[in-house]
Amino acid sequence: MKPFPKSKPPLFLFFLFFCLFLLPCLSSSTTTNNNSLNSNTTNSTIPHQFKEAPQFYNSPTCPTITTDIDENHNNDKYICSDETIHVAMTLDITYIRGSMAAILSVLQHSSCPENIFFHFICSSNTSLLSNTISKSFPYLKFQVYNFDNSIVSGLISTSIRSALDCPLNYARSYLANLIPLCVQRVVYLDSDLILVDDIAKLSATDLGQNEDTVLAAPQYCNANFTSYFTPTFWSNPSLSLTFANREACYFNTGVMVIDLVRWRSGDYTTKIEEWMELQKRMRIYELGSLPPFLLVFAGNIVSVDHRWNQHGLGGDNFRGLCRDLHPGPVSLLHWSGKGKPWVRLDANRPCPLDALWAPYDLLQTPFSFDS
Repeated sequence: MKPFPKSKPPLFLFFLFFCLFLLPCLSSSTTTNNNSLNSNTTNSTIPHQFKEAPQFYNSPTCPTITTDIDENHNNDKYICSDETIHVAMTLDITYIRGSMAAILSVLQHSSCPENIFFHFICSSNTSLLSNTISKSFPYLKFQVYNFDNSIVSGLISTSIRSALDCPLNYARSYLANLIPLCVQRVVYLDSDLILVDDIAKLSATDLGQNEDTVLAAPQYCNANFTSYFTPTFWSNPSLSLTFANREACYFNTGVMVIDLVRWRSGDYTTKIEEWMELQKRMRIYELGSLPPFLLVFAGNIVSVDHRWNQHGLGGDNFRGLCRDLHPGPVSLLHWSGKGKPWVRLDANRPCPLDALWAPYDLLQTPFSFDS
């Protein structure tokens, strides 16, 4: 074979560079634009790519659920099985990276991961988010529900942090309306947490025989409960008497076990909405979707062990300062607060405990060779 003339290498190298680097970029750009045109959702792309998670299998002692899941992940017999562990989460583009890590942690630490069914609540980009979950978790059993923001948007009052005013933050109040009637119990989880223990233990929390006990959650009776409501609330006897004969304590709504049968029977969604309507007329609280839950449920819940909510790892709501773990065992790490671990890691300013979240991060890095 004759060697290339000395004048040819620059042209050849340019052609090689074009094929290897420029052409893929142009192709990627074209794909993005086509997706934008074909999408009828609020946002058309997710700014990250995610790796596929490994498949997890049941241990030999797990009960068998012998039903097939169809391609739409909506097999009613599976959803309605008494052996199924139900988990509810909200999904949006802003927090999808946190949600992916949370899902992975639930599956990885479960003794019966094949018996877990996820219920995802979205208010926009439903198809895009559903496809993203399916690609990273092709074996996951789940269903996606569309949450109509208009149901609650007219009831929302501004809070101390704008992120708390998102209508999707209020979707937890409507789970009983969205999830199929045959589902009797669900574990609700925020997107900024990871589990390091079997979720079956949390799901099995005993709610007792009292029909008025609707949910279980980590509660903190040492917190200053009065600070969650305004002086207007406490100075009005008809309002402050709401907590009469109730040992009301702050509890975290990012980790809850909910009896949906009792919730529906007591029409608790309406009770929450009534407090939100009052808030529009006279400001009785400052902090987003939490106070209506406190007004309805505080003092009437089952307390979950604090190991299931090592909370506040996101720091305070103003500066997002790093925090340490609370004393005691750990089953769940919760980055509640202003700072989120994926944001701090990307900024190369992580808090020490963000290193515990990082192993569950499914982010596909640009130079990763993972399939």
